[in-house]
Amino acid sequence: MPKSPRPAAAHADGDRLKLHRHEVRADGRAYEMITLRPGVRARLSTNRYHDTWHILSDPHGARLLARLLWGLSYQRRPGTLVVIGPPHLTRNPFDAEPADPIALVPAQLTTLTRDAARALRRRVADRRHRPHGSVKWHTWGLEAEVARQEAVPWQWRRSLNRCGAAVERVGGMIVVRAAPDLLREWALDAAFLPRNLNRGTSNCDYHPQEVLTHYPDGEVQIFTDFRRRVSAASIARDEVLASLPDPPPPLDLNPLIWRRGTEVRARRGA
Repeated sequence: MPKSPRPAAAHADGDRLKLHRHEVRADGRAYEMITLRPGVRARLSTNRYHDTWHILSDPHGARLLARLLWGLSYQRRPGTLVVIGPPHLTRNPFDAEPADPIALVPAQLTTLTRDAARALRRRVADRRHRPHGSVKWHTWGLEAEVARQEAVPWQWRRSLNRCGAAVERVGGMIVVRAAPDLLREWALDAAFLPRNLNRGTSNCDYHPQEVLTHYPDGEVQIFTDFRRRVSAASIARDEVLASLPDPPPPLDLNPLIWRRGTEVRARRGA
């Protein structure tokens, strides 16, 4: 029987975080896929809204995402990437649609093709495959930089290398790809989310390009009651689908679920 991760290793979102390492060949390339251990308690989701790919979670999930991005920015082995898949994905908190796996990719090291992304998505969902080992994920300097920027919030930031940066859906995965300095910038954005809560929610935009568009390509949004929202949305989806003999397409269905979800939360007093 496989060992269960020790609580300290499974639950940590700091320098003690241990992750699984998988050596995978996909689309003719060698990948070192880093995944969360089963005992990690964070849950994340994804959705597409206003032409923006969203990563959704709670404050704990934001801190974990910050650690993953920061540590990834210092990796040196070609083919390395982090993939967040089952069981750490949950339905989204709006209309309870299933989440896509999330791939964090260092642009200078790793090329992720559509066929490779599809293969890695299948691999991360297949629990028959065992990891080839574990890694200790180091994030030295993250807390110090957060403290420095918190002490001097308004400061000039140097131009960042945005070569190869993107937030997009590739092969069924939401891919967040950037060079090291932009990965660290996005890590800091995620790290500050729990510090910037307003009425239980906070968000940050991920703009891969210097020229800003009307809507960002990516956004991270957190809710303090994320899991309760997911639960309410799931109930709302079941109730709406049960009342419709012929469900409409998502464009028409989802607004019905949003409204019912608000009613469910009101019934619960949330």
